[in-house]
Amino acid sequence: MRLDGFGLLVNDMGVMIRFYRDVLGFEIKEAEDTSNVYLVKDGTLFLLYGRKDFEQITRHRYAYVQGLNGHAEIALYVDTFEEVDAAFAKAVESGATPVLEPTTETWGQRTCYIADPEGNLIEIGSWNKPYEEKDL
Repeated sequence: MRLDGFGLLVNDMGVMIRFYRDVLGFEIKEAEDTSNVYLVKDGTLFLLYGRKDFEQITRHRYAYVQGLNGHAEIALYVDTFEEVDAAFAKAVESGATPVLEPTTETWGQRTCYIADPEGNLIEIGSWNKPYEEKDL
């Protein structure tokens, strides 16, 4: 098997579309009243599923955590330490919840955390070199 993508089950599709499109720069062209969003971000399939629609499709009910949740994270990469700081400031100014202010870790990565409007964690980090040159 190969990793094809990842998705989030969302409560308020309009709010989440605006956040990922307007705050984080994802190219989302669907209307805010859609039930599913499929897009490719940097070669990875990214999906937003409306919770109620997903439950109807799968014929199951699910429990959802309220507020900040630590079930998963989305990791975004920028090329420089300065870009980590700028992306954090812009995201928080645009309504993201600050979780961890930019800090340079002992292992050499500069990282920070924000949360989207539904509490999903997003890391913005850098090794202070272009993505293509960092170790995976």
